[in-house]
Amino acid sequence: MKSWSKIALIPAYNPEYCLVDLVQTLKKKGFWILVVDDGSSEEHKIIFRDINDVGNVLILTHIKNEGKGSALKTGLSYIQTNISDYCIVVTVDADGQHSPSDVEKICKEAQRYPGYLILGSRKIQKETPFKSKFGNRITRIVYGLITGVHLYDTQTGLRAFDNTILSDLLEIPGERYEYEMNVLLECSRKQIFMKEIPIETIYRNENVGSHFHPWKDSCMIYKEILKFSASSFLSFLLDYGMYSAFLWVMRGTAKGFSVLCSNVAARIISGCFNYHINRKLVFQKETNTTAMAAEYVFLAAGILAGNTLILELFVGAGMNRYVAKPCTELLFFMISWFVQRTFIFKQKKTRILKC
Repeated sequence: MKSWSKIALIPAYNPEYCLVDLVQTLKKKGFWILVVDDGSSEEHKIIFRDINDVGNVLILTHIKNEGKGSALKTGLSYIQTNISDYCIVVTVDADGQHSPSDVEKICKEAQRYPGYLILGSRKIQKETPFKSKFGNRITRIVYGLITGVHLYDTQTGLRAFDNTILSDLLEIPGERYEYEMNVLLECSRKQIFMKEIPIETIYRNENVGSHFHPWKDSCMIYKEILKFSASSFLSFLLDYGMYSAFLWVMRGTAKGFSVLCSNVAARIISGCFNYHINRKLVFQKETNTTAMAAEYVFLAAGILAGNTLILELFVGAGMNRYVAKPCTELLFFMISWFVQRTFIFKQKKTRILKC
């Protein structure tokens, strides 16, 4: 097929007629347009027929709705298979949120920064619909906690990149809206540079054309933080179980001594378990370096000292020994998370450029 230097990839599910206008304008700006019909209903097929009449457009069709991530990967896979020459790909939402001038703007940025992921960053405004405002703010916080990288707009669908990173993007899991968050997570892990540039904030009719479901789709994209919470909860259960068992074994000794020994022994056992789980499953560090282990031991020792001190204070103040333990662990949960994320299991720095 003919070589195209810039491609607009548009996943579309039951689009409004504004998509036809967008395609016409992008064609005039020199884009080749690849639209993926993600199982739209029959009543919307006329829109795709009108798009096809524009020319310089290819429409790929899913028989049933598979999700935005799946539609994007269908388009990316087609580009990788059929276009061998160097090109810039711009992913564009079909609901009219992205102006053609902004599409062209981030395409030019991708040309200037080969190998980068260029993100069109929208400013949250007073008139921004609640579900978009809510989603952006929460995912921004979650993404920052997980990666240590700060992005303003983690939910933008306007993204540009060259075809040298297509293989990386196609390997990323996710079939629906969580795919776009997974892309940002993997770019952080794989050190694919990212650059945010400001774009116009457009919401048509309270953004009714968007198929993002704030609660269902948000749950899918927050799975990373849930993985850490799950590992910490399992570590707590092991810690508390061992603590209670040691207290029972030492029930005839002095209260202060039994609390101290039981807590130290339980923390050592649960700490080894927590380190292994976090390294392999949560922060996905395959190497088990001496330096990393030493850092974790130093953290564990510090937390153990602080944990034991607070526990002794709680018990000394009259709190039940079995109640004092979970109260102490909750206090130190966030401290442990921050230190592990920021220092021990940190990713190599991902460069974020902002205009």
